[in-house]
Amino acid sequence: MIALNSPVKPNLKKLNKLLEQVNDNGWYTNFGPMHKELTARLEDYLGVKNLLLTNNGTSALQVAARAIGSRSILATPFSFVATVSAFKWQKDELAFADIDKRTLNLSPEAVRLAYRKGCKADTLVTTHVYGNPCDVAAFDALSEKNNFQIIYDAAHAFGIKLNDTSVLNYGDASTLSFHATKIFHTVEGGAIVFKDRVAFEKAEESINFGIRTGSGVVGVGINAKLNEYQAAVGLVNLEEIDNILEHRAELFYQYRKGLKDVVELPEWHSESNVNGAYMPILLQNENQMRSVAGKLFENNIQSRHYFEPSLDKIFVDSRNYGTRNSISTSERVLCLPLHAHLTAKEINLVITNMKGIL
Repeated sequence: MIALNSPVKPNLKKLNKLLEQVNDNGWYTNFGPMHKELTARLEDYLGVKNLLLTNNGTSALQVAARAIGSRSILATPFSFVATVSAFKWQKDELAFADIDKRTLNLSPEAVRLAYRKGCKADTLVTTHVYGNPCDVAAFDALSEKNNFQIIYDAAHAFGIKLNDTSVLNYGDASTLSFHATKIFHTVEGGAIVFKDRVAFEKAEESINFGIRTGSGVVGVGINAKLNEYQAAVGLVNLEEIDNILEHRAELFYQYRKGLKDVVELPEWHSESNVNGAYMPILLQNENQMRSVAGKLFENNIQSRHYFEPSLDKIFVDSRNYGTRNSISTSERVLCLPLHAHLTAKEINLVITNMKGIL
């Protein structure tokens, strides 16, 4: 079976050395040495400041929202469910605007129309879907005009740059997921990159029960810290990240070249690199998508109907400013196998199967 995904396995020899250090220190969580080192190395590698590690990507979204003062969200309906359920969980107001059917990212024009129709959301939440950057320039302009903040869900965008600048530097906050299925992982984990240092400091207190060092409890908080064992996994995996990103990008381009005349492919940002986080294709309709997925499976090739359904169909009590493109896309999108352990030969086999099926 050609698997859809296969997590990166940390080098156990290197990991055991770090875990021995953790045991020798007797410091297992609460901003320990491994946590500090991983934070510094990620900031350096990604080219960012004010990076805060968290215990997962969902808490990263929730903490980011509270740190910048969000209470009302206008979101993309085409993403993993956590992108919006994180906010519904903490009872924020939620509304949806449509996506661009070419890029699959939230449409700036749809956001513009939502505010013209009376949207009062104080924060825009949008995903760099499949690692493809949003139109950040357009959202910056809309943010100034309509006085809203921006949180970018960058769970798919590790290592992505726009004109050699990390995509994480855009918006008021960008969140990352370090789940085991992601390009870079700490088994479970996440991070937030803040534009503003004050918001970073507030979030740092929030993930530690609202405790400020030297002052005690200064506000309402939760426990969303990354522990030392998971930070050690991150340090080991970070040593291999250049090779992982290069390999996945090569496979991604191989797919795009082989399938460009076979299926519809999302339009990629012209000023961005790629990280090979996912390999999405668009079929003609839902029936064709399900037929292709079934025939691939018969030939021992996994695929996933991802993301579906359009999130406005789950959170039906939310305000909706039109999601036609999202609904259509969610019915016919399919992700093909792509991970660090795949080979060019296996990609060719998938491409050959796709051509034979279609």
